[in-house]
Amino acid sequence: MKVLKFGGTSVGSAKNIFKVISILESASKTDQCIVIVSAVGGITDNLIDAAQKAVEKMSSYKDAFKKIEDKHLTIIDGLIDNASKKEFVKEIVTAKLTNLEQLLDGLYLINELSPKTTDKLLSYGELMSSFIISEALKAKGLDANLKNSQELIVTDNSHTNATIFIKETEANIQDFFDNTNSKITILPGFISKSIDGEFTTLGRGGSDYTA
Repeated sequence: MKVLKFGGTSVGSAKNIFKVISILESASKTDQCIVIVSAVGGITDNLIDAAQKAVEKMSSYKDAFKKIEDKHLTIIDGLIDNASKKEFVKEIVTAKLTNLEQLLDGLYLINELSPKTTDKLLSYGELMSSFIISEALKAKGLDANLKNSQELIVTDNSHTNATIFIKETEANIQDFFDNTNSKITILPGFISKSIDGEFTTLGRGGSDYTA
């Protein structure tokens, strides 16, 4: 079993993601692969920028959101040829983007960005990239599935820089991988959930820790 991690630059464009797919196609011929992926390159900073503009009552947060939306939809267009598969992926990602936009609208109204909300906000980057990449792998005929790291990694309630509960997390990981036969499992890095079920993150650079 191999554990591979790809950062934002590696998944920053359709061209780069094709390189990742090629690596995984080769590696999965001889090993089961656990693959942690970051948000698309620049998206975490874009999310923070959009949120800060919203909190500061700057209407340009809408432009910042549009940049995030366009980047993801452009990657989907470049990655997936099959029309029905592309439509499906866009539908799911657009739903996530709609939820993100609603969150930003809420920040604009209340003028406050708490650590708890920051974790929810930043989770969108990893959740969208991991979904897109897993579907691109399937579109290429590879034996891949997606597992949300938030269902495996358990933390305390220290939002934006949570501490992992090792015992609970290890049990979840062991149980999941004992019961999956997929050659490639894609997992979002950086994100987790508290023992109370709240969204948490492992801090900037946390995808390395996820791996």
